[in-house]
Amino acid sequence: MLRACRIVLFICLVLPLTFLLRAQLAPGQPDKNLAERLGYPANSRLLVIHADDFGMMHSVDTAIEEALEKHWVTSASILVPCPWFPEVVQWAKAHPDADLGIHLALNSEWKGYRWPPVSPQPTGSSLLDADGYLPLTAEYVVAHAKMSDVEVETHAQIDKANAAGIRITHLDDHMDTVVSSEELLKVYLSTSRAYKVPALLARDFDLFHVHLEPGTIVLDAVLELGPGVPKSQWFDSYKKMLQSLKPGTYELIVHLAHNDSEMQGATFDHPDWGAEWRQNDFDLISSPTFQQFLKDQGFILISWRDISKAQTSR
Repeated sequence: MLRACRIVLFICLVLPLTFLLRAQLAPGQPDKNLAERLGYPANSRLLVIHADDFGMMHSVDTAIEEALEKHWVTSASILVPCPWFPEVVQWAKAHPDADLGIHLALNSEWKGYRWPPVSPQPTGSSLLDADGYLPLTAEYVVAHAKMSDVEVETHAQIDKANAAGIRITHLDDHMDTVVSSEELLKVYLSTSRAYKVPALLARDFDLFHVHLEPGTIVLDAVLELGPGVPKSQWFDSYKKMLQSLKPGTYELIVHLAHNDSEMQGATFDHPDWGAEWRQNDFDLISSPTFQQFLKDQGFILISWRDISKAQTSR
């Protein structure tokens, strides 16, 4: 969610000036961009349409399941600590080819709807609040988390998904928390290496000068709608965000759910990324108008499974 604020600046200031072409491999790799490695022309625009927060609640799950089944999105990532994770497991068993990652979560941001760590964190752990939940804010985690606690928790989330039979295609970050400091980013990258799955990285991330191993794929940008957009301008805002993109590889993050009593109750004090927001995103990606826009713009829709193939084929 927090990434949206820097995306606005990225689109307005950085993209026209410096982002010329493509997702790149870390130094030391053949001079082919990701599109070429996947068999597309070098000047292609590749796009992952990605749904965050799978497993957060039933309203989110039903929206993401429909979006995946109807190919409105190409990928999603799972909030393993959340109560509705078992519903995702059952759906994933029936859809083994679905492109699913782990949305590594170190905080639990809704005041009326909380989730605890997956790992058995001891009393006094830096990842526990007074009520036994993950901390409320990303800022608290950045300031107080011990990396040993973070490593245990990130591994526990992946291990739980693996044990449930989910075929993990990638890792990404919930609310930017696990990429918000040099120390946290190092845990994120080491976790990716330990489980041999790619982690979402983009050239608009602050990588804190952390060394990336040869073969690490870095997308050109991660795109997400920011706060302050009225419903009447939802499509136009996405259109403006996407149509100016140069050739390269991008991820568009959407947050899907239905504007129902469950979602309203969980997000009652948080309109940004809340019930109406997620319904707006669902209405957008399911719209024939938006789907035709993507075709007219020549976007090639890909998944993280595709990206993983490109990374492992080096």
